[in-house]
Amino acid sequence: MINTRTATFIGFIAILLWALLALLTVATAPTPPLLLNAICFAVGGTLGLIWARVTGRLHHLRTVNWRIYLFGTLGLFGYHALYFTALRLAPPAQAGLIAYLWPLLIVLMSGLLPGERLRLGHILGGGLGFLGAALLITDGSGLNADHAMGYLLAIACALTWSGYSVLSRRLGAAPTESVAVFCLATALLSALLHLALEETVWPVGAWGWGAVIGLGLGPVGLAFYVWDIGIKKGDIQLLGVASYAAPLLSTLILVIAGVATPSVNLAVAALLITGGAGLAARASFAMKSKADPLA
Repeated sequence: MINTRTATFIGFIAILLWALLALLTVATAPTPPLLLNAICFAVGGTLGLIWARVTGRLHHLRTVNWRIYLFGTLGLFGYHALYFTALRLAPPAQAGLIAYLWPLLIVLMSGLLPGERLRLGHILGGGLGFLGAALLITDGSGLNADHAMGYLLAIACALTWSGYSVLSRRLGAAPTESVAVFCLATALLSALLHLALEETVWPVGAWGWGAVIGLGLGPVGLAFYVWDIGIKKGDIQLLGVASYAAPLLSTLILVIAGVATPSVNLAVAALLITGGAGLAARASFAMKSKADPLA
């Protein structure tokens, strides 16, 4: 039986994998977003089916209620559809910042779950983390109010993923293997939308295809399975705040790869995000230790 701390560390793997999302996505150009979505989720879903077959848990998929499959598919598909559309209708940096409200929303919304309670450290940590993400993503610039529809869709994006993550905890009885079906259904919906809305442009060369496969195996594959374990059995509040590390790590990887340039804002954001995560971690572990020293 996985305890809370172990499940939380498993959830952290998703954050590390999502840090690779930007670099790998850059390498997949000029493949359009919905086609990329379809390919990546097809790979991620197939990965899940293979894992379920190897572990002998494939039969568990038959026991899952269709409503859960619908919920999971709408969560994954809805988030990515809203995200890509928002980035088309508003400047990517600003829309990305608004969409990245989901970690803070997870922390705040999780306080509504049975058995969960917000502490001052969670709120302060979430606030510091958001300030760090804002500084990192916008590079200190403000938001332009001329792209209202894009911003609204980005808000809907943040609400979709935070709602999916928090409500998934209420569906704790659903096996993690069900995420494979979510992914495959998302791939199918993305493919249909691609055929209706986009021109087909396949990845270019071995590096382009390698990046697509890498996305499907990692940030758009394994990440969703370990995230499912983390949010259902781990400390969802700590995971929510720690998710602010994703844009930080992503930027550091882009800097190392020569795609982005280091700056003072990056260093300040690192302090804010690390400090915010530290406050939330202290609040979570203090609360869990009082409730159950062995948790």
